[in-house]
Amino acid sequence: MDLLYSWGVNLAVHLQTEYRDYENLFQWVSSVADLHTTFFVFFPIWFHLRRDVAVKLIWVAVVGDWLNLVLKWVLFGERPYWWVNETKFYGPIKHPELQQFSITCETGPGSPSGHAMGSSGVGYVMVTAVLSIVAERKMPPLSYRFLQLMLWMLLGLVELLVCMSRVYLAAHFPHQVISGVISGIIVAETFSRVQWIYNASLRKYFSVTLFLLFFAVGFYVLLKALGVDLLWTLAKAQKWCVNPDWVLMDTTPFASLLRNMGTLFGLGLGLHLSRYNETRSKKHSSASFRTGCIGVSLVLLQLLDKMTFSLSNQLLFYLLSFGKCAVALVLPTALVPGAISWISQKNKHEKEM
Repeated sequence: MDLLYSWGVNLAVHLQTEYRDYENLFQWVSSVADLHTTFFVFFPIWFHLRRDVAVKLIWVAVVGDWLNLVLKWVLFGERPYWWVNETKFYGPIKHPELQQFSITCETGPGSPSGHAMGSSGVGYVMVTAVLSIVAERKMPPLSYRFLQLMLWMLLGLVELLVCMSRVYLAAHFPHQVISGVISGIIVAETFSRVQWIYNASLRKYFSVTLFLLFFAVGFYVLLKALGVDLLWTLAKAQKWCVNPDWVLMDTTPFASLLRNMGTLFGLGLGLHLSRYNETRSKKHSSASFRTGCIGVSLVLLQLLDKMTFSLSNQLLFYLLSFGKCAVALVLPTALVPGAISWISQKNKHEKEM
């Protein structure tokens, strides 16, 4: 593995040297590729355009990230920014110098890449959704083939940039981002064949959330009982990150797990409440209503996103993160549509009077 890691370090050094002018671009791409963008931007837009696509987005993102966590615990992947400082591969020769950035020092294992896995899975869902919508509208075959080619090429370009950014930032080795892209597409393709998620009850969401949570915690406890320290990467991150303030504590395995569980539970709760709202009022399908819901949801979600929690009490931090992510899904699915519907009905009633 050391030889494979050394090739990855050489590529990272090459990218940092030859593409140093693109530092801001790579940092931006890496930030956008985080699943946070799916939850706070893509989901509210798709929910009010095509609800089934939005539901699939969340399932692919959450289950994919949960699987990514389990795989990281099993594969014990190193990260370039600490491996290059600890390895004896270079012997007496001075090891290559890797530059670090404010988003380099993630604290979990490195394989497979969560950014690559999440972005490829979410991107696959959105591309196939657009192609499905276009196919329903009977586009001419030649135009459809051209659009199909352009969209897949666009996704390929996006994933190339995501992979390059993660290697450039010294957060991942090349084989980790490649395996992440492949894993994400496999998860997305698997969920394209699953139909029960579109009609799942709140009880089903609650059960699946508990299952994923207890499985991950139980797996952690089992490995710990066998003498495996699954938090071994945290000490490495704290030791080798050049700036202690850059150690991203919210990237620890349990922080990620609780955020995803909150997101999945929030989706189930939001869908349950939205069905209740629809039984009380006429279903709104007008373009203006959907546009208003999207706009208001995006604004409120950006305000919610500004809420940060202290890490002084880890248990409280995890619980608040769970709650924040649940609210982030309930807002666009139930609260915003319900509030806009209530306001429009009230205005209509006042005009009739």
